[in-house]
Amino acid sequence: MKKIIVVGTTGSGKSTLAKALAEKLSYPCIQLDLLFWKPNWESSTDEEFFTKIENEIDIPNWVLDGNYGRTNHITWKDADTVIWINLPFWLTLYQNLSRSIKRAISNEELWPNTGNRESFKRMFSKDSIVLWLFKTYGSSIERYEERMKNPTYSHIKFFRLRSRKEIAHFLEKYVS
Repeated sequence: MKKIIVVGTTGSGKSTLAKALAEKLSYPCIQLDLLFWKPNWESSTDEEFFTKIENEIDIPNWVLDGNYGRTNHITWKDADTVIWINLPFWLTLYQNLSRSIKRAISNEELWPNTGNRESFKRMFSKDSIVLWLFKTYGSSIERYEERMKNPTYSHIKFFRLRSRKEIAHFLEKYVS
């Protein structure tokens, strides 16, 4: 495993697993959200975003955390491993809600120098990360199942982790 992508719906634990993998393997951890979001929740254009990604992954080893499908032509072509965290909806919802509440209470900045923070107001708005989970959970399962079968990605070793126990086992077995 040299170039690893960690995917899953919002709140599934992508960032946590990606950071753990990167630390154990001594690889850089690349967060797509960090590359995408600008201050005041402004989005990067595709041109800006793609350039940032290309610059970050132009190295021999990395762990990438994120689901931006429009970036697959850049990231998936070089990846040798994709780890899909596919936890049950109820667990993902719990993790998403508890993380959002913690962040809203602590007022922590999500990505350095952006000023972007979660808030209770945002949690219940049209931009809610919790609402995003409801909108995307089912379609993300279909999308990743299709990608696992797609011959375009036959060079990639896929791991589908469906529980916290499987995540812990994966870390023990493949990254010890």
